[in-house]
Amino acid sequence: MKRQDKQEKSSIFKGAGRKKKQVIGEEVAPKDIRHVEHPIKLPFLADMDEGKEQYGAAEDMQDKWGLSEKQATLNVVRKRRIISLAIAFAAFILLLVGVFYILPRVLPGLFKGSNIELFIEPVINLEYDDPSYRVVIDSTVSLMSEPEPASTRIAEVLYNEAVIYLDDSTNGYCKIRTLDGLEGFVTASSLISDMESVEPDVHQFKLIVSDPSKNIMTHASNGTLIKKVMMNTVLYGDIKREGVYQVTLPGGTTGWIGSSGVIELSPRAETEEVSSRYFVSSVLTFVNAKYIQNGMSVDGASVNGAVYVCAEINGISIPRTMEGQAQAGTEIIPEPDAVTGQIMIDQIQPGDILFLSSPNKAPGDTEIYEMAVCTDYGTLFMLSPARTTVRLRNFQSGDDICERIITIRRLFSSKVM
Repeated sequence: MKRQDKQEKSSIFKGAGRKKKQVIGEEVAPKDIRHVEHPIKLPFLADMDEGKEQYGAAEDMQDKWGLSEKQATLNVVRKRRIISLAIAFAAFILLLVGVFYILPRVLPGLFKGSNIELFIEPVINLEYDDPSYRVVIDSTVSLMSEPEPASTRIAEVLYNEAVIYLDDSTNGYCKIRTLDGLEGFVTASSLISDMESVEPDVHQFKLIVSDPSKNIMTHASNGTLIKKVMMNTVLYGDIKREGVYQVTLPGGTTGWIGSSGVIELSPRAETEEVSSRYFVSSVLTFVNAKYIQNGMSVDGASVNGAVYVCAEINGISIPRTMEGQAQAGTEIIPEPDAVTGQIMIDQIQPGDILFLSSPNKAPGDTEIYEMAVCTDYGTLFMLSPARTTVRLRNFQSGDDICERIITIRRLFSSKVM
């Protein structure tokens, strides 16, 4: 009986909990809206008017924040941003103009006469403003005794070397004087009157070629050849990059030359004297060069020509001619051997210059016939017997060379200065 009563009660509750199925076509009763009997009062909503229910209402920006009509619109903000950018750009342009254009022109005048190095005006002294000056535009030019190609070659002048124009002549030659005082004739086409390429004060660097030769190119890399220049050629430049210099050439053009084999100096500086071993090293670059009377390049050299350019690049200025070089430096008088009476060649040091008489000299003849440079103990740089090349020759005490020595001159010290 108890079990039956429990089953009946559960069935009653289940029935009460079930929802009645909706029959198709039957009218649906509206759902009731539940109302909160005891609403919660939040403190921050206490000051709001519940009746008006103005939550999230739009605010009048002009009244609320005191803005004008233009300021309260988005379009005006965008326009103001564009105007601000335009003003900033204009200020940047004015700053650039002031720094790079106005200040460089105004400041030197304000600080003129002061000791501030930045504002000291460089003093430019033109060395070659006389209209008689000319500059050489060929790699080398023969200085001849007469305006004839078959006349005696006195010396050579080098590319970019300044000379003094003396007079017109015939056969396309003109008479000149070198700055060290030699007069002769050169081809007129090898000279021009534009002297900018040799004016020291208008350039930043003075460059002296110390290699036997160097090429001047149109570009810093992969350029074409403009001119081949020889040892002791002096150039001036204003731009230095890694491994190259830009140099000013005769006629106002520019070219590029590699920095190896080039001595860099300030525009008016002179090469410092070095030891004799550097002089000897330079002389040895002329070994086996073709002989040309008084020539001074690897394309055609003489002993006196090689000595001249090698001495110049190593800090000693001497004449170009053999006769002039016989008076340069210090005379060395070697002592003879006490037994044999012959010159002891170990007293002739590398770098010494020997001036010799002719192999066929008459007794008492002291005229200089040729010269030689001692490159090592018992070794001379001199003209070959066939007079076709300049080369090395060994000698020892008792040789005929020792008998032909007229004087020995020492230009360089054996110690580094």
